[in-house]
Amino acid sequence: MNEQQKKQMTINIEPSSADKKSEQKNKDFGQYFQTTYTQPSLKDAKRRGKEDVQVHYDFDIPEEMRGLGNGKKFLVRTYGCQMNEHDSENMAGILLDMGFEPTSSTEDADVILLNTCAIRENAENKVFGEIGHLKPLKIEKPGLVIGVCGCMSQEESVVNRILKKHQHVDLIFGTHNIHRLPHLLKDAIFNKEMVVEVWSKEGDIIENMPRARRGQLQGWVNIMYGCDKFCTYCIVPYTRGKERSRLPEDIIAEVRDLARLGYKDITLLGQNVNAYGKDFADVNYGLGDLMNEIRKIDIPRIRFTTSHPRDFDDHLIEVLAQGGNLVEHIHLPVQSGNTEILKLMARKYTREQYVELANKIKEKVPNATLTTDIIVGFPNETEEQFQDTLSLMKEIEYDSAYSYIYSPREGTPAAKMEDNVPLEVKRDRLQRLNDVINELSAMKNKQLEGTIVEVLVEGESKKNPDILSGRTRTNKLVNFAGDRSIIGEIVHVKIIEAKTWSLNGQVVENAEVKA
Repeated sequence: MNEQQKKQMTINIEPSSADKKSEQKNKDFGQYFQTTYTQPSLKDAKRRGKEDVQVHYDFDIPEEMRGLGNGKKFLVRTYGCQMNEHDSENMAGILLDMGFEPTSSTEDADVILLNTCAIRENAENKVFGEIGHLKPLKIEKPGLVIGVCGCMSQEESVVNRILKKHQHVDLIFGTHNIHRLPHLLKDAIFNKEMVVEVWSKEGDIIENMPRARRGQLQGWVNIMYGCDKFCTYCIVPYTRGKERSRLPEDIIAEVRDLARLGYKDITLLGQNVNAYGKDFADVNYGLGDLMNEIRKIDIPRIRFTTSHPRDFDDHLIEVLAQGGNLVEHIHLPVQSGNTEILKLMARKYTREQYVELANKIKEKVPNATLTTDIIVGFPNETEEQFQDTLSLMKEIEYDSAYSYIYSPREGTPAAKMEDNVPLEVKRDRLQRLNDVINELSAMKNKQLEGTIVEVLVEGESKKNPDILSGRTRTNKLVNFAGDRSIIGEIVHVKIIEAKTWSLNGQVVENAEVKA
């Protein structure tokens, strides 16, 4: 931890004229601004220092804090990506070790943490809506602790908005100091002031935090933190910090533990997962090397996300081509099919380079399914450039895609560009893109009719408890009739009907699954 991270100060915020009327109605308004406060700074977050990242194995909850949650319940609500899910598992593990019990009911909770996402405006709006909905509950239960954490809390504008307009929030902390949760929560409970601690420069790697995993089949294993790509539309490099890779031996040990616990499907996580190891100063070791070691562990399925095309090297492809427990599903975000727009996005590859990579993957891993992310309506995108995106979708023949309308994120370079594509045009392009995505997905699923696939049975279907559901190695959702005793097992299923986003099948006893 550097000195800036350690520095704390007491501040008083001068309310605006609009806020003064509110302050007159609420005599306690000012107390929420007399607090220990570490200011999030976009300027600091943009800096990429050369400080060595330390790895710590000494995380511990102080004895006096272990019983802090006795008789109390917590709820962690997660928004956004798998990395946020992973962080929520860590927070839940810490709270359990402090004596809290989990609950799914906001009314029963004594601590509510909102683990937020900043990547799109819609996600941010959802969080502020939830913060507003919790205000009546806070009035009813003054002892309730409401916390906001995750990527949104790393943004100056968000923290300032909470400070000014949402005084019922008790705790704000960032993505780099989750290990500080016991201390921050203690302060929030006993100091009766809003506690804000957000480090704008990333912290060290904390290895031995407790974790309460969701389910017992699929596990997330974080292999690195942060991103150094600085795509012009993306806030993640500022909220998550520079790239820091965990040591291979720590990752491998965690995966082996999950194997011993019976996990069947492991996802290696990183904001830019295939940049893994590039920050190591003393060894040449990348994601391909790590995957080559992990494939020897007795877990049926190993996958990773999210990839950046620029870092997807030949060695990784060669390792994936060996198959075995390395699955054939690869998520490869492209964002646009037009080279000029890709340049404006600072993706640092051309359409032609992306197509070359995709074809190389398909050649080496013939049964691979490719999925992607697409943004429509980026500043200056013309209809002709959008048509390039549609043509790329058809050329690659993605099995599915996540599609989004561009929305500017404050603090990113793209936010300074003129958002000159009208909203109605963005919506029209999104609809046309989704029509192509649906068409391709239906076509790809249709090709599976009559084939036999391996399905990891995850549980009952959400729509029908008499139907089971699970996923193939290529991440296709399959619904079929079966006994609940096979939940958690890998079974052979013959596909009898293809739908746009799922498959219907029937379990077969003896089957030969084509590789």
